[in-house]
Amino acid sequence: MENEKRVYTMTIAGLERELPLCRLNETLSIAAFVIFGDVELTVAAAGELLKKAPEFDVLITAEAKGIPLVYEMARQSGKKYYIARKYPKLYMSHPISVDVRSITTDKEQTLYLDETEMQYIRGKRVLIVDDVISTGESLRAMEALVERSEGCIVGQCAILAEGDAVGRQDIFYLEPLPLFPG
Repeated sequence: MENEKRVYTMTIAGLERELPLCRLNETLSIAAFVIFGDVELTVAAAGELLKKAPEFDVLITAEAKGIPLVYEMARQSGKKYYIARKYPKLYMSHPISVDVRSITTDKEQTLYLDETEMQYIRGKRVLIVDDVISTGESLRAMEALVERSEGCIVGQCAILAEGDAVGRQDIFYLEPLPLFPG
């Protein structure tokens, strides 16, 4: 018997995509949404999110899956963006960190912004961007970095909201993404 690949088909920003189902544990699977390499979807989703976005001065996302989206949103809006990095980089003279545990990683991670990036964010209206919001842990880490930077969070958005995130009133997104039995 051939092993059939399970997929979930959905429309995102007017584009149909097949997302492979990935088992997290005995009782739960998720549809894997990977924006890397999908330029058509990145451009379309960025445009649709910007239509829903409040006024903002700067965008921020966590490394790595939100990078194509935040770049395209910055390109379309003409606004600056920053990436909360997973490791301190050599260019960071004074990195500030917060800890995060995401549903798609198997251990706690740390996100970093440099002090000069935080100085730019100070007093600015900040839009937090992610590809998928699920548990909200990545958002909480980015919120903490923005708050430590004394920026004003005006919105939090993603292409997809998954699980309990679907009912949240403090975020906006393009489509809900269901969870699936194991």
